[in-house]
Amino acid sequence: MSQTQTAAQAETSTPEAGIPEQPPTGSNTAGLNGNIDMVLDIPVTLSMELGRTRMSINELLQLNSGSVVELQRMADEPMDVLVNGTLVAHGEAVVIDDKFGIRLTDVVSPQERVKRIR
Repeated sequence: MSQTQTAAQAETSTPEAGIPEQPPTGSNTAGLNGNIDMVLDIPVTLSMELGRTRMSINELLQLNSGSVVELQRMADEPMDVLVNGTLVAHGEAVVIDDKFGIRLTDVVSPQERVKRIR
């Protein structure tokens, strides 16, 4: 999804993903909104992944203060943004008022997210 897409466009997807492109009209709309409101309060875990590496337990036990662990990601590659362990976006680290944040550079399409969950 491009950064110029609106939030409303980001919420829609295609019928192939099993999600209607537009909310239904008529008497079912009230029931649908009630169900969506219930889901909106469910907490999720949002995490940013800088990189990963694999090591043996022996190497892990040898780590101490000052040890450097090399990650399998290049310094110029974007970070992964995960929701409950599922990739939803990529971004770059930023600092705002002495706190880390992330600027999203690419958001995974809703269709791709559904494919990754299955």
